[in-house]
Amino acid sequence: MERNRWGLVVAAGLAVFVAQLDATIVNVALPSIEDSLDTSTALAQWVVLGYLAPVIALGLCAGRWVDAVDRRRAMRLGCLGFGAATLAAALAPGIGWLIAARVVQGTFAAVLLALSPVLATVSVRPEIRGRAFATVMLFGTAGGMTGPVMGGWIVETWGWPWVFSLTVPAVAAVALLTARNLPLGDHLTWPARRWLVETATFGGGAVAVLLALSLSVSQGWVWLVVALVAVPLLRAWVAGPDSGPVRELLGTRGVLGPHVALVLVYAGLFAVTFVLPFFLQRGLGATPGAAGLVLLAFPVAALLTSYGAGLVADRVGTRPVAAAGVVVVAAGLVLLLLAGGGPGDLFWRLAVVGAGFGLFNGQLQVLLMGNAPRARLGLTAATSNLVRQLGAAFGVATGAALWALADEQAVRQVAAVALALVAGAGLTLIRTGMPAAAGAAR
Repeated sequence: MERNRWGLVVAAGLAVFVAQLDATIVNVALPSIEDSLDTSTALAQWVVLGYLAPVIALGLCAGRWVDAVDRRRAMRLGCLGFGAATLAAALAPGIGWLIAARVVQGTFAAVLLALSPVLATVSVRPEIRGRAFATVMLFGTAGGMTGPVMGGWIVETWGWPWVFSLTVPAVAAVALLTARNLPLGDHLTWPARRWLVETATFGGGAVAVLLALSLSVSQGWVWLVVALVAVPLLRAWVAGPDSGPVRELLGTRGVLGPHVALVLVYAGLFAVTFVLPFFLQRGLGATPGAAGLVLLAFPVAALLTSYGAGLVADRVGTRPVAAAGVVVVAAGLVLLLLAGGGPGDLFWRLAVVGAGFGLFNGQLQVLLMGNAPRARLGLTAATSNLVRQLGAAFGVATGAALWALADEQAVRQVAAVALALVAGAGLTLIRTGMPAAAGAAR
């Protein structure tokens, strides 16, 4: 019987931790970066966008590549590249250098994010896969939670360059754990040239859509022009040969439904978490510190429930636990819809939403990876990460639009919209078919 390699699970979790941490920790440092490097806010925002754009654009290419190459060598390359780019960001003498370093960081983060679900899937036997993915998601949630909190303290204590130092030890640990738990395979090969074409077409179109969403509230009709750029790029991708494996994957029984559920849940929750800081500070008069503590209710509650969700899922199956998570998220959104108190009242209601997300997120990924063909695990990891990013972008744009239109009433409106989206995710999960082998296992 094949042994469980928990060292690989920890390596996968640390890789997600690193990617999530560097996606969030820099946000709180942006004002200091702007002042220190004497740049504008419009240019400083590309410190964030420069990281996210290659994560999205290269996601499918990275997924195909890790399916075709030796995983140990691929993880070593990802860790070395990410670590080197992180040090370059910390040493940046100007904004151009910093943005370039962040683009390189995002490029290697795409590799780490594509590899992590694959390693978690192949490292343990199916009957304990729920716990394995719960562990990975626990690390990811911790990364998202640690970023804003640690980032503010580091900026105040040592200065903004040090926010880029936090991930270096974690990246080194990922490389070491992978080397100890995976055999060394063949030499790496370059990604196929046609995959780079896919990056330019599909990736370029996806980034154009995200930029359009980010501009939709503040820049008037400009967002429409940016969105139109995506149309010929996405049409070229659909007409090309590399869209075939993606369509084939999504046509696999039990694969499309979890993707739809992911994008709906992420859109709803990111809309809520976008509006709440504005409401807390401008509607309730809370300080930024107090608002940050309220928002911590979501990731802390998710952190507390994620591993327990894996334990239960290993006994009863992943789909029931993911569906239960949707129900708890919906209950929390109803509570937010009825909220009428201050920050403390919002705290416990948001914690209910976070607890449901902890049940849902990891086990939905287990369900998806278990339903996917084994030869398409890397591609499945890439597509699931892509729909998460798209859902988050739609959610932020929706939250921004509702806040601009409704101001203090936006919390109830965004909770209602999110509730409708989450209900749609629940119906999707109910209607999702299961492959014969997966159904027997679950």
